[in-house]
Amino acid sequence: MANTFLTPDLIATRALATLYETTVMPQLVHRDFDADFRGRQGDTVTVRKPAVFTAAEFNRGTGIVPQNATEGSVDVTLNHFADVSFTVTTEQLALEIEDFGTQLLDPAMEAIAQKIDRDLLALRADITQTTTDVDAPHAVTAPEVLIDAGIVLNQAKVPAAERRAVIGPATNGRWLDSNVLKLVNESGSTDGLREAYVGRRLFGFDPYWTQNIEAPEEGVAFHRTAFALVMRPLEQTPGVQDIAIMNYKGFSLRVVYDYDIKYKQTVVSVDCLYGTKTLDANRAVILGGSGS
Repeated sequence: MANTFLTPDLIATRALATLYETTVMPQLVHRDFDADFRGRQGDTVTVRKPAVFTAAEFNRGTGIVPQNATEGSVDVTLNHFADVSFTVTTEQLALEIEDFGTQLLDPAMEAIAQKIDRDLLALRADITQTTTDVDAPHAVTAPEVLIDAGIVLNQAKVPAAERRAVIGPATNGRWLDSNVLKLVNESGSTDGLREAYVGRRLFGFDPYWTQNIEAPEEGVAFHRTAFALVMRPLEQTPGVQDIAIMNYKGFSLRVVYDYDIKYKQTVVSVDCLYGTKTLDANRAVILGGSGS
């Protein structure tokens, strides 16, 4: 027996879960989210950067020297407004949520997830450091290129924890064929990350791959705080009743229904608002070297 008509709330719940499970880059970078801030495209928000301290030699005679815990900040424009809208029939809206999700909603959310990944990866254009900055660099086709990336980040005094590397599909294939990664099979933390995880922690980095790095492939190694994804819930649309805005673990989606009387079908619109920003270009390095 067919289910009752799917509501925007039901669709938003399924859509948000799919988005969370299929993204790669958003799980790896610095995140900033405020569910109380309803934004519009072009709005600017101020994102706090982690405080920086200097360790001093303690002198018992003079005692401690307190430092001001002043956090840096950077302005981020909500410049990305991702949207996937599609028409559905009355029969399709009467499907079970699992069937509706498999046939229509999951592909729509995968498209949004890919767009967010690509927009974050576009920040590579801000990075000037490359693995060719070290003596005798390895080729990017070998996972040992991460040794060179580590040298560059170490020289920039980048923290050793929370370092990640993201490569493209062709590079991933070559890495998996290397002796370093053969017979390795470990997982990440979400469905999308498990599928994207290359193997195990390599030379101080958690390695991932994504189809959204296209030829010519240009991978990137970075600390979590090199890049930021800033997401804000969209505003409530005036006069629209069939609408749902939902938030989950730093992700936010809006689902809106609009009935098209001319063609007697419903338009389902799923959208989200976010901004991407390079927080510190010195905390990232482009993977490239001889033979790459």
